[in-house]
Amino acid sequence: MDDQVSFAIVGAGWRSEFYLRVAQALPERFRVCRVLVRSTEKAEAISKKWNVNAITGSLDDLLKCSPDFVVTSVPWNVNPGLLTELSARKMPVLSETPPAPDVEQMRELWASVGGDARVQVAEQYPFQPLHAARIAIAGSGKLGNVSHAYVSAAHGYHGVALIRRLLGIGIEPCVIKGIKTTSDIIEGPGRDGPPTVERMAKSEQTIATMSFASGKSAVFDFTGDQYFSWIRSERVLVRGDRGEINNLDVRYLQDYRTPISLTLQRQDTGHGGNLEGYYHAGWLAGGEWVYRNPTAPARLADDEIAIGDCLLRMHEYAAGGPGFYGLREGLSDHYLGMTIDRACAADTNTSTQPQPWSQ
Repeated sequence: MDDQVSFAIVGAGWRSEFYLRVAQALPERFRVCRVLVRSTEKAEAISKKWNVNAITGSLDDLLKCSPDFVVTSVPWNVNPGLLTELSARKMPVLSETPPAPDVEQMRELWASVGGDARVQVAEQYPFQPLHAARIAIAGSGKLGNVSHAYVSAAHGYHGVALIRRLLGIGIEPCVIKGIKTTSDIIEGPGRDGPPTVERMAKSEQTIATMSFASGKSAVFDFTGDQYFSWIRSERVLVRGDRGEINNLDVRYLQDYRTPISLTLQRQDTGHGGNLEGYYHAGWLAGGEWVYRNPTAPARLADDEIAIGDCLLRMHEYAAGGPGFYGLREGLSDHYLGMTIDRACAADTNTSTQPQPWSQ
């Protein structure tokens, strides 16, 4: 298998630029062989900014560069049709989230491509460094039988994906009770950068309890401000019968008389007299590496590191390796996220229903 990952992209929006930044930071490991966009003006702008071959035309034109796989980064309602077309061409696809916008289109997509499609979904949150470190500890056995997770870190399907990975569960029935509240907040940064004036805004918070068929439980908690806010932080709690993770603190029993207390420690190079260059190395817990950055030594933000991880995993998958977050998971987590919204609107216990991908 060639060490360099060669991939094509459909779409040139805000999210597409994450893939382009990763490829630009690691040219020896990633190559964007072609980008398909809708207009000549957009193609010229993308080509100039990122030094890639951006084109207009058809999927057949895109695939002439013989990519290992294709990344679809397009509007929600466009994505199902693209996944169906690419699957018909036997082309492995890394789909941006979610793979389809609503339950009806998710069912149609599953009926079109089903479990045989060579599709993985770029759900990057479980691969962000700190979340990946927590997931590794939760699955290590140190906490014993993990039974509860409280996650206030990401919206909808992203938050649900973290919850399932922290609990170590697959796709199973769930009963959800939820509420939404609104409060005032000074408007903070957004996709376009820091605020230019002081302005009061409304902050909507979603809180939901989730009871899974396996007996495990979770609390989903998120406000839309958290992604960019300087004053709204994330909170993650994972509990097992032998220990817990509380944000950066890890406590567990070595035996019933011996408690162990650790702190997760971020390791970055380039500090002080260190001359390795500035990049994220990984996370330590008590002298043990619980996460190592697979994109080192590139200088990337944590979310970009997670995207790079997805690209590396997709390269392995396209060559016949294991999946890492398949279409079935992507559809299921989006459905759970929508069920949280339905539970909040209904203000009563709301149960998930069997879906074609959950059988």
